[in-house]
Amino acid sequence: MENYLIHKYSLNGFNIVLDVHSGAVHIVDELSYRLLDYIKNDFVKDCPDEIYQALDKEYPHADITEAYGELYKLYEDGVLFSADDYEPFKEMMVNSPIKSMCLHIAHDCNLRCSYCFASTGDFGKGRKLMPFEIGKKAIDFLIEHSGARKNLELDFFGGEPLMNFEVVKQIVDYARSKEKEHNKLFRFTLTTNGVLLDDEKIDYINKEMYNIVLSLDGRKEVNDKVRKCVNGSGSYDIIVPKFKRLVEKRGDGQYYVRGTFTKFNEDFTNDVMELRRLGFDQVSVEPVVSDLENDYAITEKELPRVFEEYERLAKLLLELKAKKEGINFFHFMIDLEQGPCAIKRLRGCGCGNEYIAVTPDGDIYPCHQFVGMEEWKMGSVLDNTINKEMKNTFARANIYGKQECKECWAKFYCSGGCNANNMQYRGDILKPHRISCELEKKRLECAIMMKAAQL
Repeated sequence: MENYLIHKYSLNGFNIVLDVHSGAVHIVDELSYRLLDYIKNDFVKDCPDEIYQALDKEYPHADITEAYGELYKLYEDGVLFSADDYEPFKEMMVNSPIKSMCLHIAHDCNLRCSYCFASTGDFGKGRKLMPFEIGKKAIDFLIEHSGARKNLELDFFGGEPLMNFEVVKQIVDYARSKEKEHNKLFRFTLTTNGVLLDDEKIDYINKEMYNIVLSLDGRKEVNDKVRKCVNGSGSYDIIVPKFKRLVEKRGDGQYYVRGTFTKFNEDFTNDVMELRRLGFDQVSVEPVVSDLENDYAITEKELPRVFEEYERLAKLLLELKAKKEGINFFHFMIDLEQGPCAIKRLRGCGCGNEYIAVTPDGDIYPCHQFVGMEEWKMGSVLDNTINKEMKNTFARANIYGKQECKECWAKFYCSGGCNANNMQYRGDILKPHRISCELEKKRLECAIMMKAAQL
């Protein structure tokens, strides 16, 4: 059963067994949990003598026989040590129509966040704003290259998009004017640091944006240590009242507050709780990814402490949910009953294939995190070009082409990790960023435990 993967672990009083290829999750007793240590290379119907010899002193013979039989029944039902039925789908990893675009409306920012992957907003290429004509060509490009797809997604990104708000509105109007003609429906998202928000912008965003991402790191002292204004002052007091007003006026509209935790706040549960205290119930607080020499970087040394904190957060969120006071914490939200489609499981976010980023100059990159890496420029909306060979490279960048992912129990949940992080920190989109892998696996363990607890 070399390729028949399971992952077992104990957390918060539960013995949890994940059957990787079927996606089945089992909560088992201590004896069954121990038995699985002895089922390595084959699973025969009758319990082998060596298992009795190993466990007879701790458990009654009849109990071992019964527990082994129950595990074998799960094996027969295809939900334990199941075969990998997904690998044949790797041949379907081909160029797809483009359905999503990250539009870099502003390569400028009015904050100077120390961990910013975009070089404080300009991606190392100089501060500039996107002209409407570039945005217009980007919309035309997306429509033309989206094939028969009706629903198209466009994220206004930066830098800080609100520094170019009039062009945002012009692009939205232009895209809407093309929907009926081309049988398309645009869903817009905007990511903002909130500094320039006012009632006019809030009303427009709540009317036109399908989703809104609000950047805030949690507690005032944590946020203001890394998310500073140009003059060096903190941003918390400026943006929190504006974010609260936006969310209050948004009603049932989608949004989430997106924070980053660093080595400076390994107790990030307290930041999640601060966001909850402020009235935000849709929260994503994610680990910084950076060069290890940065003073805020999370390194292997910090991982045990971060793991403890994820477990602490998971238990606290369970307590709140039991009181009907919970929040949606995005990194703990997984669907164990249905899950993503096969293509999503194998390939992930669609970077460079279904999803692209466009700069203020009209250059096309695989995603927002590749922007500025000249060797990864894919084309331009100005002359309607796209590097099909590079696009196909990303289409085929699936977990079966990532040697370190093939035998990993978490492969169908992270789909090989972030291609940009892989490239930047491992030098190859097919080599996963190890620290991100370890963090993802701990989040998954916590998420699965939370589902088990709720059942």
